[in-house]
Amino acid sequence: MTHANHSHTDPNNTVQLIGRISAGPEARVLPSGDEMLSFRLVVRRSAAARRRSKQVVDTIECSVWPAGLRRSVAKLEAGTEVTVTGSLRRRFSRGGAGVASWVSVEVDSWRKVTPAAVASQA
Repeated sequence: MTHANHSHTDPNNTVQLIGRISAGPEARVLPSGDEMLSFRLVVRRSAAARRRSKQVVDTIECSVWPAGLRRSVAKLEAGTEVTVTGSLRRRFSRGGAGVASWVSVEVDSWRKVTPAAVASQA
């Protein structure tokens, strides 16, 4: 089953990742009052990338904004294998060390991945 936000992702900024939820999603209320959910997706690097580096996975921050999508993602548990589709966003925050930035995926849809699909990505 695919869970989707029915807004259209810009075809010039669309990513699809397959990975494992590292910990349960976290709900946040921003100072603006907006609600969002975030989680980290552990994504295995390609064979070519693993030949260049000892690092075999990357951990990608994902954010979910639409209420319906937040409700479905909130039920995910650590270790669940999923495919997420969305757009890359550069985020900024200010703190004691100054301005920090990072890239995250703004999730438009997700679905659970079958064990056979995960094995084929190895």
